[in-house]
Amino acid sequence: MKLSTSLVGLLGLCAGVNAVPQNVKRSDDGAQFDVGQPISADGKGGPILARVGGTNNQVDIDNPSNLGQESTDAGTVPNLKWRFSDSKTKLLKGGWVRTQVIQDLPQSHDIAAAQQHLEKGAIRELHWHRVAEWGFVYNGSVLVSAVDENGKFVNEKLEYGDIWYFPKGAAHTVQGLDDHNEFLLVFDEADFEKVGTTFNIVDWLNHTPRDIIAKNFGVDPKVFDELPEKNPYINPADVATKNVTGTGPEDYLSGNSSFIYRTFQHPPESVPGNGGEFWKIDSTNFPASETIAATFVTLKPGACASSTGTPTYDSIHPPL
Repeated sequence: MKLSTSLVGLLGLCAGVNAVPQNVKRSDDGAQFDVGQPISADGKGGPILARVGGTNNQVDIDNPSNLGQESTDAGTVPNLKWRFSDSKTKLLKGGWVRTQVIQDLPQSHDIAAAQQHLEKGAIRELHWHRVAEWGFVYNGSVLVSAVDENGKFVNEKLEYGDIWYFPKGAAHTVQGLDDHNEFLLVFDEADFEKVGTTFNIVDWLNHTPRDIIAKNFGVDPKVFDELPEKNPYINPADVATKNVTGTGPEDYLSGNSSFIYRTFQHPPESVPGNGGEFWKIDSTNFPASETIAATFVTLKPGACASSTGTPTYDSIHPPL
């Protein structure tokens, strides 16, 4: 899968420490990049001595370019990759989340990303951002609910390949419907974790006098006596069995106003070659998604996407 945005961003790289196998086998031409050793076919380089310098052999195998395989590289080539496995995972009741922000990948100037997992029934607390959020469901199914500043809303079940886009300021929640559910999140702000980017409903309620919020909602102030002191972020819950929105169809965000796009309900784009399929999702077919565009690409074994460049914006390429 390849994601691109008009606002710029990338995902990058990190490494750990493992021992290198003692019996190194050369490839047919004498180069040893395929076994994680910086040795070229013409004899340049030498083996990494893990006990002295430390390395992670599997990471070296996965990144032959970092070992010097590309002999035409010149100057400093910045790291352009980041593994979510290198991100700190926040464990919560009902799921987890791990993020990639600019501190992880300095080359990603305008995009941050996250993986989030929800157990069945678990709800990502109602919240909103000062930036836009784009989401792609890649495992399970989720119930997405959102409301804009005009009171218009969306409340829909999303499955594999479905996408949402919440403009900045749109309050939203996500609930897991299957036993285990995961999705990719992309934000059009690289420093996504900085203070003042995300606002959670519990934090807002706890900083508002009880009599004021009681009058606002038309309930007894005691209703708010058991609010958690800190944001739960994810709340364990049961899957709802009925719709309680209580509003009419004129308030529902649909058509060109919808925050939802179902990728595989549309045919793939017509592209040359016979090496795979290509879906484009941008503001031409998903008008709500004003700052983030995406392509979903499948490749047959041995196929290769043509070389491309994006000189006016960066992109992230998370494989699925």
